[in-house]
Amino acid sequence: MSTEHVREPYDPDADHAYPDDRLNEILPAVREDAEIQTYLRAQNVNAVTRKGYNDHGAKHIEIVRNRALTLYDLLKRGGVAFNGASDQGLDEADEPVIVALAATLHDIGHVVHRDEHAYYSIPLAADVLDRFLADFYDTSERVRVKGEVLHAILCHHTPEDPLTTEAGVIRVADALDMERGRSRMPYQKGSRGIDTLSSQAIKRVSLRAGEDRPVLVEIEMEGAVGVYQVDNLLKAKLADSRLEDDVRIVAVNATEDEALVERIEL
Repeated sequence: MSTEHVREPYDPDADHAYPDDRLNEILPAVREDAEIQTYLRAQNVNAVTRKGYNDHGAKHIEIVRNRALTLYDLLKRGGVAFNGASDQGLDEADEPVIVALAATLHDIGHVVHRDEHAYYSIPLAADVLDRFLADFYDTSERVRVKGEVLHAILCHHTPEDPLTTEAGVIRVADALDMERGRSRMPYQKGSRGIDTLSSQAIKRVSLRAGEDRPVLVEIEMEGAVGVYQVDNLLKAKLADSRLEDDVRIVAVNATEDEALVERIEL
C-alpha cells in the first residue's frame, strides 16, 4: 500500500476514492451559509472565552472536517465498508456529505453550554439541516441524510458508541485536532490546564496510508505531556469507534533531553 499523504485540506479537484460530485456541490454552500458560519463563531464563546478550553470554533471545525474527509478517503482506499448511507438506501455519494456535515455541525451545542454539548447540538443541527438540505434532496432523502448526520454528531461524544462507520470517522477526526495551535488562545490567556499544556506539546499530526492497516496517524510531540492528548483523549475516541482495527496511531516524543516517553503506539 502506498505511504503517500492524502492531500489535506480537502481539494475538490483531487482524485478521491469515492464519488465527490455531491460533496463538491454542498461544501461551497456550507461555507457561504450565514447561519452555519455564525454558529461556528458563536460556539467558541462558552468554550474558550468563558471556560478557557481549547478552540471549538471555525478553525477547529475546518480542521476536523478536513481530517474527517482525509480519514474517510484513506479508509475507502483501504477497502473499509461504510454502512450509514447504505443502510438508509442512500447513495455512496451521500457518505462524504454525511461526514462533512456532521464534522461541520458537531460542536454547535456549545452555544448553549460546553458541558454535555453533544446533546444540545442535536436539536440545533436538526433545525439547520431541515433548511439547508432542502436545496439538495427530496423529503425522503433529506430525512435519511439528516438522521445519519445527527447520529454522527451525537457519537463524537465518547459515551455514545457509533453504529456507523461514518460516525466513527467523526469521532476519531474530532480527536485528531490536537496540534498546539488549537490551544493558542487559552494559553495566551494564562491557562495552564492539562488540555492546554498537552496540546501545546503536539507539534504535528499527519495521516497517510498504512502498510498493515488502511490508515497510519503519525503524531510528533515535543514534550512528554503530549501523552495526555494521545493516551487519554485520542485513545478514548478510537475505542469503540468501529475503526480500531483500521487505524494505527504512532506518537513520537522528539525532545532529545526528555526521554521519559519516546514512542507510543495505539
